[in-house]
Amino acid sequence: MALGALSDGLMELIQTTDALANACKVLGRDPYIAVDTEFMRESTFWPQLCLIQAAGSTAELLIDPLADGINLAPFLELLRRKDTVKVFHACRQDLEIFFHKGGELIPEPLFDSQIAAAAVGLGDSISYDNLVRELLGEQIDKGSRFTDWSRRPLSDKQAEYALADVTHLHKIYPILREKLEQSGREDWLKEELRLLTNPETYRMDPENAWKRLKPRKTTAKWLAAMKAAARWREIEAQTRDIPRSRVMKDDGLYELAQSAPMSQEQLAALRAVPKGFERSKPAERLIEMMREAMAAPEKHAPKLARQNQLPNNIGPVVELLKVFLRVVAEEEGVAPRLIATVPDLEQIAASDKADVPALSGWRYKVFGEAALKLKRGELALILENGKVVAIELED
Repeated sequence: MALGALSDGLMELIQTTDALANACKVLGRDPYIAVDTEFMRESTFWPQLCLIQAAGSTAELLIDPLADGINLAPFLELLRRKDTVKVFHACRQDLEIFFHKGGELIPEPLFDSQIAAAAVGLGDSISYDNLVRELLGEQIDKGSRFTDWSRRPLSDKQAEYALADVTHLHKIYPILREKLEQSGREDWLKEELRLLTNPETYRMDPENAWKRLKPRKTTAKWLAAMKAAARWREIEAQTRDIPRSRVMKDDGLYELAQSAPMSQEQLAALRAVPKGFERSKPAERLIEMMREAMAAPEKHAPKLARQNQLPNNIGPVVELLKVFLRVVAEEEGVAPRLIATVPDLEQIAASDKADVPALSGWRYKVFGEAALKLKRGELALILENGKVVAIELED
């Protein structure tokens, strides 16, 4: 049963709440469903959800979130069901949309095919079309990739392209699931999904907007002004639903941090400010926030994480760890950067207690623990039959 298919072969969008509720009842019978979204955000702060695709073994849905009067509650409720696995590919932006549409909804249980593919050695960030080609031997027509999904009506070709994003994904899930089980790497996926299922990943608190910027100074006054400017821009962008850059570009925020304007005259003197802006309501709000920050810079300045100074003599250790990382990655059949990054290796070279992903979870088991042994001289790398291998050293 392919819900949404008309007798003339064209694809019908689900555009009413009743039709959506009935379709979700059918889709909800499946133990797992594939989900994808199409959205636009070039001219808005919040992504404009334009289309939802979902597929199970008995139903394939195209849902029109732009339809007049439609309530997405039946589908959001389906995403909440704990007895249905929700399968996505590279799902962070999809989850962000559902998080804000569904009152901080995070679909669980969750499966991300891109992360699973990386865990079983199919590439660090494999694209969906490459994954389909690799596992199903099928080619996806990319002709509708740059569609304006907010325009109606959608052509039959566009609808078929959108639906292919989930019909293939539904077939891919059991294949990847089996590969994970055979490799014993289910825990790898669970660990990688923790960030994606953490609500803090999607909360956009204006108080934390300064973290998007790279501090250029560390004085309390400069940091407090930077935080106030970033907070102001975030509030304006969210409230007016426009991209941050349309409120003010990053360079403008740095100029605000440097000058900390607390009057219309001071604001008007800045290059980042268009003529007349200083007399606007947004300018009033900016000046008010800046005055508050400058009244007590020490109180309002964000606390920066202390950067550990790396020792000058760690270069050879880092190079040794790079070689060992390549050895481990080849043995595991995964990309080296999935296990550790160069900054990770630098931190490990500097300290056995470095706070890096490579020293926790599955990464510690496959690499981190042995990397520390290598540092301590308990493990050695030797050339054996033209291949670098690691061997335990006896006491």
